Amino acid sequence: MAIRKPAVAGYFYPADPKELLSMLDAMVPELSDEAVSPVALVVPHAGYIYSGPFAGQGYALLKPRSKRGVPPTVWVLAPSHFYPFQGVSVGPYTHWETPLGMVTVSPKAQQLLHSAPGLITDDPLPHVREHSLEVQLPFLQYVLGNFYLVPLSFGDVDIPSIAEVIMHHLDQEDIVIVSTDLSHYYPDHIARQLDRETLEVALSGDWKGLLSREACGRYPWATGVYLANQKGWNPKVIAYGTSADTAGDASSVVGYATVGYW
Repeated sequence: MAIRKPAVAGYFYPADPKELLSMLDAMVPELSDEAVSPVALVVPHAGYIYSGPFAGQGYALLKPRSKRGVPPTVWVLAPSHFYPFQGVSVGPYTHWETPLGMVTVSPKAQQLLHSAPGLITDDPLPHVREHSLEVQLPFLQYVLGNFYLVPLSFGDVDIPSIAEVIMHHLDQEDIVIVSTDLSHYYPDHIARQLDRETLEVALSGDWKGLLSREACGRYPWATGVYLANQKGWNPKVIAYGTSADTAGDASSVVGYATVGYW
């Protein structure tokens, strides 16, 4: 086993399992039995006290998937904040560990690596310090129970190339998670305007336009939009806010959006 140990437990989210579950209970609402699960979600990746309530509204919609009896495969598309590189890394890991237990990496990760060696790498460095993928896992464990993970850390990459490779391995029952925050460190009223414009670009299906917007996960998000265009997925904003809503300081905020695709 090659285990990717938690890098930000106790920092971005609680390291104690009971405390973490209590926080997830508070952030993931109960929905009616009629709720229809999306095939993809765009969710933020800040510390849970800042962005968790926005992410939780999206993850709640995945709860019905836990009742199907077969663990789904979840693709998490996340940016590399600390290690600049070209392409996408699946990492060398067989499992990812969180305070809630182990997540098994899907065989699809190795299939991707072997199918596009010039585009996809198993370099661990994009993953070692990175929070953007890790913080999604406790949410997924909470709402799905058991699942298989395809961990994709994005550097600079050609969007159609990576999207076409993903589509070749993406099954109908798989779930796609895109990890991104929006604008950073503007006054609240400016951030909301910038984020509104970014969401309009994304919802219109303009993946090229999204690459010029202020979103740290713009490469994963553009890939998700490209997939949506090809698959005929329809987007809807589930939640939006800024850190002013959760932390109270409106002078310098980060924007957070959760978008579902059906």
